[in-house]
Amino acid sequence: MKSIHIGTSAPYDVLIERGSLKNSGSLISGVLSSKRAAVITDDTVGSLYSETLMNSLSEAGIRASIFTFSHGEQSKNLSTLGKIYDFLCDEGITRSDFLIALGGGVVGDITGFAAATFLRGIQFVQIPTTLLAQVDSSVGGKTAVDIAGGKNLVGAFKQPALVICDSDTLRTLPDEELACGMAEVIKYGMIRDKALFELVEKHDLSDVHEVMDEIVHTCIDIKRSVVENDEFDKGERMILNFGHTLGHAVEGWHNYTNYTHGMGVAAGMCMITRNFCSAELAARLEKCVEAYKLPTFSEAPMSELLPYCSKDKKCESDSISYIVCEEIGKAEIRKVPVAVFAKLMLEED
Repeated sequence: MKSIHIGTSAPYDVLIERGSLKNSGSLISGVLSSKRAAVITDDTVGSLYSETLMNSLSEAGIRASIFTFSHGEQSKNLSTLGKIYDFLCDEGITRSDFLIALGGGVVGDITGFAAATFLRGIQFVQIPTTLLAQVDSSVGGKTAVDIAGGKNLVGAFKQPALVICDSDTLRTLPDEELACGMAEVIKYGMIRDKALFELVEKHDLSDVHEVMDEIVHTCIDIKRSVVENDEFDKGERMILNFGHTLGHAVEGWHNYTNYTHGMGVAAGMCMITRNFCSAELAARLEKCVEAYKLPTFSEAPMSELLPYCSKDKKCESDSISYIVCEEIGKAEIRKVPVAVFAKLMLEED
């Protein structure tokens, strides 16, 4: 088993091992003393892994109940959050108990936010089952739900007590979901690790599982270093948003249906790189993105995407921050007035 220690204000470990889901009960017992938990999952992941998790918890002497909601970004909202709160009340969850997020980024985000706010804060454990969640959203403490005004606009920083990554769960992912996670992997290579990008370039969806253990460990370690330096997203951590300024806008334009977060990030990375970097670098990035069956552009008119950008949480007053990688492995944070960003993007559209 590999372990990465995350030295944030509330430190914790990320455990990476194939088959670790069936041992999750004992792993959790080694960190938390409570014997009462509530598992939050979605209907897709629950049908695959909830029985294994619940059996493991029972074997460790942890009494657990489970709440399941409909999968998809459309469920990451205040309505679902309210139902989770009601469930926790009905089950008698107290401040000494804890939550477990079993699933992908949507499950982790909404469960983390519930843990941050229910009874003014209780512990929670992340068990990410998608590539995107393992390499990105389960680590770092960002939790949120979406509202009508935009994605992730209501949230809190809440570090988990433990993260358990079982790479075997990635084997059940459909190609679209695996590709979604690979968009974030490509992002990590672009912003911080040229060797990672070159590794990803040598593979595609058909054989990337051969190097998945190395990919997961490398990405988590990159995020560890960034988050430890800037836990609350005031400086360096913004580089993790490469591709996200436009990516979230594209997702919103599609009403978060039939268009995954990874697709938005991939398109956003390529669109920014085409506009601000060399044609050679843009072509290299696009080739890598296409190898994982991800989009390199959006059919949405830039004029229709820009209003979403101006509502993004990365905006401060009348300015917006966006990330540019003029060289693979190095990221630059650029902050300009929203009007200037709009002009730059429209000129290149």
